[in-house]
Amino acid sequence: MISSPAFSGKRFAVLGLARSGQATVRALVESGAAVTAWDTREEARAALPAGVALADPLALDLTGFDGVIVSPGVPLNRHPIADHARAAHVPVMGDIELFAMARASLPAHRVVGITGTNGKSTTTALIHHILVSAHVPAQLGGNIGLPILSQPALPEGGVYVLELSSFQIDLTHSLACDVAVLTNITPDHLDRYDSFADYAAAKERLFTLQHVDQVAVIATEDDPCRMIASRINHRLHRVSSTDVKDQSRWPALQGPHNAQNVACAVAVARALGVADDQIEAALCSYPGLAHRMEIVAERGGVLFVNDSKATNPTSTAPALAAYPRVHWILGGQAKTKDLDACAPHFGHVAAAYVIGEAGPMFADLLRPIMPVSQAGTLDRAVALAAGAAQPGEVVLLSPACASFDQFRDFEARGDAFRAAVEALL
Repeated sequence: MISSPAFSGKRFAVLGLARSGQATVRALVESGAAVTAWDTREEARAALPAGVALADPLALDLTGFDGVIVSPGVPLNRHPIADHARAAHVPVMGDIELFAMARASLPAHRVVGITGTNGKSTTTALIHHILVSAHVPAQLGGNIGLPILSQPALPEGGVYVLELSSFQIDLTHSLACDVAVLTNITPDHLDRYDSFADYAAAKERLFTLQHVDQVAVIATEDDPCRMIASRINHRLHRVSSTDVKDQSRWPALQGPHNAQNVACAVAVARALGVADDQIEAALCSYPGLAHRMEIVAERGGVLFVNDSKATNPTSTAPALAAYPRVHWILGGQAKTKDLDACAPHFGHVAAAYVIGEAGPMFADLLRPIMPVSQAGTLDRAVALAAGAAQPGEVVLLSPACASFDQFRDFEARGDAFRAAVEALL
């Protein structure tokens, strides 16, 4: 656990007690802070350590508190906690900001922060894998893996590798990353921002927090990223998927989207002093991430691929591009009313199987272009697709939608896909 004298004797309120909230409370208590915490779930409140006061911050006079820590899932654009804290002149922050505040008391280290609409999880995990393979002490955290405050502090020379969503950046005020990375920006989370420009600006803040001697790595393959790169006035590495000429040696890093991920990760590793031969060895041994173009089985010459992490059309497009003949399972809670980002690869789709809330809308969009089955549920879609697929074809779950209409999260959806496939075998 990361604790720090920076919090000793201070008062904090914590709203939201999922994994990061629980880790935050424990780190603050361990650091000697006074903590008041709240979650609407009784079981979450019951899991708190002794000595933590229970109260909803909205019902408190926050005057004199040193901060209100909220989950990134709390929508600051419409949740009353933002105005309530502002009225008391108390900053609202997240666990990443607490980590930033604790850095001065940790052994000398570096921080890599990775953001972007798509590809940031793979890029984060790949950078971490390269560092560990090169025997550099490294921790993975942020929007991936365990909460960073729940993990032990690294020894001197270590590197903290943090995946950072726009929501986490919104709650961060002083994290100066030694290397900051931007993979791409496409429309997403527009229910949390007034416009696409505001969403892009949230990503850009990661770079405005850097110091003049720190490094920015930006994949300049879309207009928002190019604009952000043009405003960088410190050390900048522009990268592109075209920098990667041959992916055949890296089985878990196929497709043009992974070429961009590799280009970003290689630039970061070089900036951190990792040798090219060590980078190459790590790219060859990288195992890939669950739910991101994950091969779960092969049955009768048909490949079953779990790409449940593809929660918008832009992130689904690379999966359609990667395979020449696809039985495509899609649908859920739609983030857009179109599939335009996927359209260039419709020729790869043998048939579509729509599920969930967006199923009827997507069926209407796709029926003039390809055969469509309104499967409704994931189990039925897997059964229909498996029955139709021929040897050499792929049954692909790449939903282009959020999962919350039928599943707890994209991981639960991916696990359900795996279970449905295994039931066929």
